[in-house]
Amino acid sequence: MKIIIEEIPVENIDEFWKLHFKYLVDDGIITDDEDKEYFSGEEYRGIIKEHMERDIDRHQMVWFVWDNKRIGAAQYNTYKSEDGKCFILDFWIFPEYRNRGLGHACFEKLENYTRADGAEYYEINSEKENSVRFWKSLGFKENGNDEWGVPLFVKL
Repeated sequence: MKIIIEEIPVENIDEFWKLHFKYLVDDGIITDDEDKEYFSGEEYRGIIKEHMERDIDRHQMVWFVWDNKRIGAAQYNTYKSEDGKCFILDFWIFPEYRNRGLGHACFEKLENYTRADGAEYYEINSEKENSVRFWKSLGFKENGNDEWGVPLFVKL
């Protein structure tokens, strides 16, 4: 299964944002109007754009491509100026490609891709049961909670 990583340059993020918001809502990650407003608004998107344009610890967005089709996406920051943590903000496979082992293959590709670029370990916050099961199946371990009380998972 050959997965390709396609970087999303800052000037092409509008398509990502459309699919990102749909993913957040459809997967039940955001449910209330306040969160919907925040994640579709200029404050959140402006912060992400600024982080994509900085020189150090730049924010990344990528598509996962399989068989010449985009099958999912991720956004992450690798903190090379600190301890090499790669914090994954989002990682998803489009619903029509789920339950085929593609999520595991995409994470393996992302892990190899980011380790080659300085990632030392990975962290993600997750609270949905099926997502937690997925991350644990990849070797992630519980690692406390973030500032909003959402469980954190780490993979060394």
